[in-house]
Amino acid sequence: MKALTFKRYGKAPEIGLTDIPRPALKPDELMVQVYAAAVNPIDNMIPTGAFKPVLHFKLPATLGSDLAGVVTAVGDRVTRFKPGDAVFASIFDLGTGSIAEFAVVPESAAALKPANLDFVQAASIPMVGLTAWQALKERLNLRPGQKVFIPAGSGGIGSFAIQLAKHLGARVGTTTSTGNIPLVSSLGADEVIDYKQQEFEKVLRDYDAVLGTVRGDAIEKSIGILKPGSKIISIVGPLDVAFARTKRLNFVLRFVFGLMSRKIMRLAKKRDVSYSFLFVRPDGAQLAEISKLIEAERIKPVIDKVFPFDKAKDALEYLAKGRAKGKVVITMKP
Repeated sequence: MKALTFKRYGKAPEIGLTDIPRPALKPDELMVQVYAAAVNPIDNMIPTGAFKPVLHFKLPATLGSDLAGVVTAVGDRVTRFKPGDAVFASIFDLGTGSIAEFAVVPESAAALKPANLDFVQAASIPMVGLTAWQALKERLNLRPGQKVFIPAGSGGIGSFAIQLAKHLGARVGTTTSTGNIPLVSSLGADEVIDYKQQEFEKVLRDYDAVLGTVRGDAIEKSIGILKPGSKIISIVGPLDVAFARTKRLNFVLRFVFGLMSRKIMRLAKKRDVSYSFLFVRPDGAQLAEISKLIEAERIKPVIDKVFPFDKAKDALEYLAKGRAKGKVVITMKP
């Protein structure tokens, strides 16, 4: 089968479509013919080796985490799915990839595709949906009336997280460029900062939570907009010791991550604010809950551009430019 792979870590990873064997099916897995797969910023970071200590691949490795497709076979322990079912899933951090003609998906990671979405729309959901769910519901326990800052509101994670936060009853602040203000406002953002005209830390006040989605010093600046006792959940780092413990990493990596997060931890402590890093995990049960919200039209997918499978590498290059409004998706079947 064909898959989008990288052959080595570093500056010349040799990303491209390759013929590889179809993956073997384990007893608790589904074999899925992939109809569509979305790309995420981490797909451009993995080949550089940035996550080599915590994400383990056998090279050449297939890229991608999000997928939507049709089950073609099931392992003998699978009870919730059957051949012919239309499903969607994230297989992030499972040592395999989704940008391929076929993918194996653990039963625990899959959910039935939302009935009101096509495969391209469904493929755009898993990674951003699970990230927003695990950050806003699990970590932050966001409640009605609270204020959450979600920067880069027109991006893949931002466009989903704004909608979920509004569903949870929160008020949302975000940043975007001038041309994207109508989009983020339509998604429910209450306070919109044009980052080309204003600095968010000089405008926003008394927030209860921050979902860190932007690299650089944005997370440090966001401390100033928070009330005492508030929380910052970051999906872009710095990685922290708690994450290292969760991944059962060795002492050296725990020490390194402690150094990486030392500054943000110190700044947060001064303001009586907590900081933690979130590494999203696959979860079919959570995807099923997200599917209910989508079918009830409480949340809608936001898709910027769709690439054919033979242009999969172009999709990664387009995403790397950082201008996508919503998700970028690759389609394997019409």
